[in-house]
Amino acid sequence: MQGRLASLYRHPVKGFTPERLQAADLEADACFPCDRMFAVENGPSGFDPAAPKHLSKTKFTVLAQIPAVARIRTVYDEATGVFRAEAPGRDGLAADLGEAVGRLALEAWLTAALGDDVRGALKVVCAPPHRFMDDVRGHVSLINLASVRDISQKAGVFLDPLRFRANLYIDGLPAWSEMAAVGARVGGADAEVVKPITRCAATHVDPTTGKRDFDMVDALRTYYGHVFCGVYLRVRGGGRVAEGDKVELELSE
Repeated sequence: MQGRLASLYRHPVKGFTPERLQAADLEADACFPCDRMFAVENGPSGFDPAAPKHLSKTKFTVLAQIPAVARIRTVYDEATGVFRAEAPGRDGLAADLGEAVGRLALEAWLTAALGDDVRGALKVVCAPPHRFMDDVRGHVSLINLASVRDISQKAGVFLDPLRFRANLYIDGLPAWSEMAAVGARVGGADAEVVKPITRCAATHVDPTTGKRDFDMVDALRTYYGHVFCGVYLRVRGGGRVAEGDKVELELSE
């Protein structure tokens, strides 16, 4: 089955703005480039940079916990390490997250921007090459745009695909065909499908307004009898992927 790569995104700081890319180089057994390199603790999480382990996203400032995060617009400069953030009614911030002083500046700025939604001291954490993925096996996430349109049609509302915060968005394939796939060839990269992605309250939040306006979990249960949308991939053979590249799904027999 063949489609195309419609768009690709990274999320340098977990929970914050998706950044659209024209292309990316995927490496075998590695996460998507510059994706979820940093996270912001919402109160002590137990994360130890000296011995990094996977933690639940509920420990961090993410949409499932704080919908207002969606109203903060951010961009990361990979070359300089500078992270820029803007929010309505506030002065913007530019901070080097590779330096302690930059992380402290972002913590203070976010504390003021998020206000009462903060439940504890905010702290920017990182431990390269550790990534703050929702699932320990979720190296690269893929969404089929036809599946999102199918949900939208059944619910009678437009649903922005960015609610799903994926790395790869594919099109030109039947809705839900990804759920039967065991492998995928995207551009120059080859991957195996690891598991379907279980959806949570983060997808209830409109990525533009920051409001919870649609119960995605209930819709998935109601229309399909499950709470999955999208799949996680593990890259078997690295290669370059770019918008418009051919996508081939290997289906289970």
